[in-house]
Amino acid sequence: MSETKVDNQEPQVQENKMGVMPVKKLIVTMSLPMMLSMLVQALYNIVDSIFVSRINESALSATSLAFPAQMLMIAIGAGTGVGINAILSKSLGAKKFNDVNKAANTGLFLIFISYIVLMVLSLFAVKPFVASQIKEGTENAALIMQYSTDYLSICYILSFGIFFEMTFERLLQSTGKTFYTMITQSVGAVINMILDPILIFGLLGAPKLGIKGAAIATVVGQTVAMAMALYFNIKKNHEITLSLGKIFRPDIKTIKNIYIIAVPTIIMQAIGSVMTFAMNKIIAPFSMTAVAVFGVYFKLNSFIFMPIFGLNNGLIPIIAYNYGARNKKRITEGMKFSLVISVSLMVIGMLIFFAVPDKLLMLFNASPQMIDIGSKALRTIAIHFPIAGCCIIFMATFQAFGEGFVSLIVSLARQLCVLVPAAYILSRIAGLDAVWFAFPIAELSSVIISGLFFRNLYIKKIKNL
Repeated sequence: MSETKVDNQEPQVQENKMGVMPVKKLIVTMSLPMMLSMLVQALYNIVDSIFVSRINESALSATSLAFPAQMLMIAIGAGTGVGINAILSKSLGAKKFNDVNKAANTGLFLIFISYIVLMVLSLFAVKPFVASQIKEGTENAALIMQYSTDYLSICYILSFGIFFEMTFERLLQSTGKTFYTMITQSVGAVINMILDPILIFGLLGAPKLGIKGAAIATVVGQTVAMAMALYFNIKKNHEITLSLGKIFRPDIKTIKNIYIIAVPTIIMQAIGSVMTFAMNKIIAPFSMTAVAVFGVYFKLNSFIFMPIFGLNNGLIPIIAYNYGARNKKRITEGMKFSLVISVSLMVIGMLIFFAVPDKLLMLFNASPQMIDIGSKALRTIAIHFPIAGCCIIFMATFQAFGEGFVSLIVSLARQLCVLVPAAYILSRIAGLDAVWFAFPIAELSSVIISGLFFRNLYIKKIKNL
């Protein structure tokens, strides 16, 4: 990354497509590549767990116990990326090109520091974290503990790939170059899926590494995607100039502006990690099979939710750009169109979960007990999908307007103030099958709170544009 990028002036005198292309076409153009790449990512999540389940059910349970820590890592990277994205896109819309480069280079500095801190932390925290979720006397506890610790340690120590991949992809998204993020994410996921069986089962002369092989396949795919995303930023993203010198001379004001948006978003996404950890603690006393079901649910729901998050990632820079350009019509049109797409896709996902939960679970080598528990769980949880489709678009809007704190409040209310207490109470009074109703209960509270906050946002920031 050197300051060799040439002819950086021409894009600065042209209107970016986010300000002139018809809104529906723009959303499709920007979001579709990310939605497709997110589908590939979701497919990787499912395939990865399918291969792990072929080791044994203990390995599948182990990845479920590791999942909250993985969510925390992703929360920090993705949350910081949201802050970079919003500041960069708004600066681009307002034609403040010096601020665009400050956001990009300072954001990379913040990601580097985040990786170092988490890598060091993982050396001491992984084993106690896993142990805290396993009930004393659990069948195969030592094996599950070893599997989960091995898997998580590799993912954390070599997490520079996913941190920088997410950030470089956010830079491409911020300037509307989402096609390249589709390539990077897809290639990374495909490499992961190819390496999974080779490294897990020792195919083609490779050593048989078991669950360690799954972790290594993951970080190799992420590292390749990171390298490609860096290349595309240097060669194709002419609206941003990256420089090692500028990265390690961060702008203090830009750090503040990024974190005003990023910190609430990081906390909001980290709340998901806390929620998953708490749910594992609530579910584990029933059986480790139930924990495996919960982990499988998250893998399966990613196939429904990840495309919506791709839509979300495409919508944020569009709204932020047009807020900077003070174009109310394009903001409202973009929101309405995105809501229709989001809810429609969620309804399709709900119907799939209702219709064939047993077939979905069989993908993961499910035992009869796992199918019994999981079929009830998937049908119950899926009730909340259409409501979640609305909430995701509200969250994107809050983030685009720099209202990260609002997103934090909504997420906190939904996951920690409603979902976890509801799950705990239901587990005590009605058993495992009732626990899953906590999800639709929490999502209903979320959409009500989100609607109230959006009404206030509209009056304060949109109405008089």
